[in-house]
Amino acid sequence: MLARLRVSEVFYSLQGEASTTGRPTTFVRLTGCPLRCSYCDTAYAFQGGESLSLAQILEKVSANPAKLVTVTGGEPLAQPECIALLQSLIEAGFSVSLETSGALPIHSVPSEVSIVLDLKAPSSGEMHRNLYDNISALALKDQVKFVLADRADYDWARFKISEYELISRVGEVLLSPVYEALPPRQLADWVLSDGLAVRVQIQLHKLLWGDVPGV
Repeated sequence: MLARLRVSEVFYSLQGEASTTGRPTTFVRLTGCPLRCSYCDTAYAFQGGESLSLAQILEKVSANPAKLVTVTGGEPLAQPECIALLQSLIEAGFSVSLETSGALPIHSVPSEVSIVLDLKAPSSGEMHRNLYDNISALALKDQVKFVLADRADYDWARFKISEYELISRVGEVLLSPVYEALPPRQLADWVLSDGLAVRVQIQLHKLLWGDVPGV
């Protein structure tokens, strides 16, 4: 409990993405990220935030009724103490997911945590940061996400899904259009045409509340 983390925000909302979309969730957004994706919608979390102990974070999380907790960023694994936070949340009885870019190793993440690994497509400008060795650490409880801005991104994602046999390796493969860049209907049409066994997702929180922090 001596570890401290820099936290951008802790908030209670509906999960907007992944397999628990629509479910009440407490989000712990950690400060900092080594990546600079072209379409990033959380640049406000690159710096600043508040230094909190594990006990203080758990107190904030426990103030909400949700038993689901998502640790996100920024890039949460950029803070080594993130692993201690994940373990503390598990020990406190929460169901925990981790949203990570996959640019940092995930092998130390507690086995009880559901990992949502965001592989960066060409348009992100950060494709070279993908650590493909991370894929070997994924299991059926985990998910792989691709955020796509155009057809080239989609074709790249389709190749990676096949190359790493992701549909059989993880519980969900998620395809998400870049907000206000790739029309969701276009992505849906591509997936249906190719018969891909993936989940097309639209960021529910943005449909409900718009592109604003803390919701």
